[in-house]
Amino acid sequence: MKVHEYQAKELLKSAGVAVPEGIVITRAEEAAKAFDALGGGLIVIKAQVHAGGRGKGVAIGPDDDHEQALKIASGQAPRPASMAKGVQLVRTAQEAQLAAESLLGKTLVTYQTGAQGQLIAKVLVTVGHDIARELYLGMAVDRALKCPVLMASTEGGVEIETVAATHPEKIHREPIDVGLGLADFQARNVCKALGLTGESAKKGVTFLKNFVKLFIEKDASLAEINPLIVTAEGDVLALDCKLNFDDNASFRHPEVVAMLDEAEEDPAELRATRIGLSYVSLDGDIACLVNGAGLAMSTMDLIKYHGGEPANFLDVGGGANKDQVLEGFRILLSSPKVKAVLVNIFGGIMKCDTIATALLAAYDEIDFRVPLVVRLEGTNVEKGKSLLKESGRPIITADGLTDAAQKVVAAARGAA
Repeated sequence: MKVHEYQAKELLKSAGVAVPEGIVITRAEEAAKAFDALGGGLIVIKAQVHAGGRGKGVAIGPDDDHEQALKIASGQAPRPASMAKGVQLVRTAQEAQLAAESLLGKTLVTYQTGAQGQLIAKVLVTVGHDIARELYLGMAVDRALKCPVLMASTEGGVEIETVAATHPEKIHREPIDVGLGLADFQARNVCKALGLTGESAKKGVTFLKNFVKLFIEKDASLAEINPLIVTAEGDVLALDCKLNFDDNASFRHPEVVAMLDEAEEDPAELRATRIGLSYVSLDGDIACLVNGAGLAMSTMDLIKYHGGEPANFLDVGGGANKDQVLEGFRILLSSPKVKAVLVNIFGGIMKCDTIATALLAAYDEIDFRVPLVVRLEGTNVEKGKSLLKESGRPIITADGLTDAAQKVVAAARGAA
């Protein structure tokens, strides 16, 4: 689960992490009032969407060229002076309102959103600062070390992937014991790596320890502060922040779940989550319904190997019932891009005849407008195959995963 920048900063502030003051608005006329309430001076207007690259992003209207906007946001085309960025600096209340007007209700296109962009429904009006240094701070779970790792770099304001590729030596890492949190010596190591001294180092230690504590207590899966700034006065602040949370731990954090912005979520993914299915939308035209995450990944790999493009990842799990499978088909077929569907089931807990029954019910209840290829193996496989064969419905059966992948790719091309 993702949250907006302003929500991430609320969580940071509640944990004792220093952040700039800010006010969230949804109407442009509120920007001038927010400007005055924050004391004027240098103020930053920031579009609130679940995507990075907002500073280079392009806010466009419904009649603008999305593909051209993506080229501009990615640095592949020059930016016209008339095109608003997702992050703007203002110095008067009037400028603040004009900046908000240029963003609210528009679509922000960044290198992360793709050409479709994301609608800007909220804007953060926040205090600007006299920045002496820009640093990077991040935290993620390292699967190899089996623990969270705190990462810090002096290369703030730059994509960390670029730093890792070009200057890996500039990234300092500290593995974290979740039972102990960030030890004092580790905090001092990070401050030293970031070049923090004197009062900035003292403030940095407090900042780091509270940041790590928040990550662990809220079951975060990713946290990024980029840039982490040191002001001319020596203060250490989170100028920008990204927080993602582990969905499997959401039952422990209703206060975080309450922050979910459904408008920022993929409708199909949200629909699948509500019924207990694991679903991720992709860009291809071959829909997949599989039981088991590993099998689903292998299925998508084989589809690509044989020249197709998967439209989604959908794992119905080992204990899905008929209603969940039916809803899975509805979600798959709701996409106009889908030209064929592949069902790949290795029956264990999920029995093959249960899938076959759901498939046949789907033909009665849902408009199966595209070819359907089915590969069944495992528990009750013969019973499942018999149900499909005796149904008289135009279902393409496959023997083995390779055969299934080849048939669904051919079916999709025929449908196209």
